[in-house]
Amino acid sequence: MSGETTVTIVGNLTADPELRTTGSGASVASFTIASTPRNYNRQSGQYEDGQPLFMRCSAWRDMADHCAQTLAKGMRVIAQGRLQQRTYQAQDGTPRTVMEMQVDEIGPSLRYATARVDRVASGRPAGPPATFGAPSDPFNQPAPGPDPWDNPGI
Repeated sequence: MSGETTVTIVGNLTADPELRTTGSGASVASFTIASTPRNYNRQSGQYEDGQPLFMRCSAWRDMADHCAQTLAKGMRVIAQGRLQQRTYQAQDGTPRTVMEMQVDEIGPSLRYATARVDRVASGRPAGPPATFGAPSDPFNQPAPGPDPWDNPGI
């Protein structure tokens, strides 16, 4: 959609994603990413933490389920999405405005970690990885039958 503000944020999850289901049956995962800039101070010769940014995020439908199954508190993630401003009425009756990110893409950062990716077929519930009819490791499978070339007498 044109005119939307798209951002990318790298940071750590402050808590496990919170998964819930809307009245219409759609899954939504809510979580916060904390991103703290680090700046080099030439006078002290040390890196210093800047002011942290806490970005409230939400992922919808299949991505919400995947986030809930994959992501956890403290994980460093890279998220890309659209900023949306939302206004609501607080319990004391005053109007409040918040900025949130509707996540389009998210994944673990591989800067300080490794990850294993399990592909999920489109339209299937998240669960064990899809094999698409092929063994997960085709080179670690028994031979299909006797080897016709294993005959030293010919």
